[in-house]
Amino acid sequence: MSNDEQRGGYRDERGRQRPASRRAGGTKRTALRPADRRRGGDPTRKAAWEVMRAVADGAYANLELPKVLRAAGLHGRDAAFATELTYGAIRMRGLYDAVIEFAAGRPAGQIDPPVLDTLRLGAHQILGMRVPSHAAASETVALAREVNGAGASGFVNAVLRRITERTREEWVREVTAGRSREDALAVEYSHPAWVVRALRGALRSGGVNDDLQLDAALVALLEADNAAPSVSLVARPGLATVQELVDAGAEPSKLSPVGAILPGGDPADIPAVRQTRAAVQDEGSQLVALALAAAPTPVDGPQEWLDLCAGPGGKAALLAALAAAHEDVTVFVNEVSEHRTELVRRTMRAVIDAGVEVMIGTGDGRDLGAEEPDTYDRVLVDAPCTGLGALRRRPEARWRRTPGDVNELTATQTQLLGSALDAAKPGGVVAYVTCSPHVAETTEVVRSVTKGRGDVTVEDARPLFRDVAGEQLAHLGAGPTVQLWPHVHGTDAMFFALLRKK
Repeated sequence: MSNDEQRGGYRDERGRQRPASRRAGGTKRTALRPADRRRGGDPTRKAAWEVMRAVADGAYANLELPKVLRAAGLHGRDAAFATELTYGAIRMRGLYDAVIEFAAGRPAGQIDPPVLDTLRLGAHQILGMRVPSHAAASETVALAREVNGAGASGFVNAVLRRITERTREEWVREVTAGRSREDALAVEYSHPAWVVRALRGALRSGGVNDDLQLDAALVALLEADNAAPSVSLVARPGLATVQELVDAGAEPSKLSPVGAILPGGDPADIPAVRQTRAAVQDEGSQLVALALAAAPTPVDGPQEWLDLCAGPGGKAALLAALAAAHEDVTVFVNEVSEHRTELVRRTMRAVIDAGVEVMIGTGDGRDLGAEEPDTYDRVLVDAPCTGLGALRRRPEARWRRTPGDVNELTATQTQLLGSALDAAKPGGVVAYVTCSPHVAETTEVVRSVTKGRGDVTVEDARPLFRDVAGEQLAHLGAGPTVQLWPHVHGTDAMFFALLRKK
């Protein structure tokens, strides 16, 4: 008899203790009697499955999930359960697919994709959540019966029952046996192998040279990528304060002087966020904007600042709010597509309403340097990148990017940075920023652009990164560039280089 039965109850599908029902004569009714099995899927699990199918068709989980939750009327604990299930199953699908293949006796590619998503949800409940195995299996079979059909539900039942026969640790040993260290880490921590190699190279480039320390740092980074991130908020200076966010239930950031952390709840419930006086923004993104605004320039009079590729506009809005503290600063914001330009306008609504002088336009940033040479005092190049630094926030990104994307992106990054330097005034500064630590997208881009120019120097950016107490952040790399890390700083893996035009 289980401990739950001894206490007179059982664990339901959420792992909560429930009292046992009793028939005449005092016989306990188990949670798994055939007559008691759910014929339809649990709404929370069905919501997670619907998001996964939308993601398979190209949607983004962070945009699709709120819509599905609203449509299903899920709130509070139910919404939290659906969120954890969705993000976890997407993040960890590399490991789960290896387990499913072993349990099913066939490659994952030979399983019907909608059924495979159902199996991933079941595997995550069994191996990655605090859901009792019997409940995870039976509830997922009920979901399969509803969304995949009765025939598929038998297959799902057989596979999940086999998965329940081993612990997570036992499955990891099974599916990583005989692999190289990097390939084993790729499976265990559910990252494509090329991403694991790129992250190892980035850590080594940042100064981690000892093999044991490098391996430990890589594991810590992969673990951080798989951990649900906190919700970071920014109080745009002059429009909102950190204290206002704290009064609304947030906690002050220890890293960003304009940041706060929301431990729970919907950010849209905070008036300052709804009014765009504050916003959801990673602390790393806040720090790079603060660093550019703090970089010294030789001009004391009127200045012109430029965000070269601004969409969707979070950093541009913070820069514009910071610019308002200076006299005679005009902020120019550029975005290549009309759709993203409209997103920028929405993001900057409160900044513009407050009277900050902002000029928003649509154009190719690669051409702007030739069109407006020697014009801007500060230029931000928040370049399009692989996004490998934000994998914890974008669970599907690791499965969509390929090594071939890197070459295409670095060509664009190189052109954008060259254009930004052309657009900067002599004495002006350019911040080159990526949300990727991949060396090809960071230091190699900076090196390739600067080696052919005699009018540019790369300055030590580390003193510009200050925490709430005004102290320089630690572990920023060997310099002169800055690399933030999820496992070290708790931010996205933002890269920052400060270039000054002579």
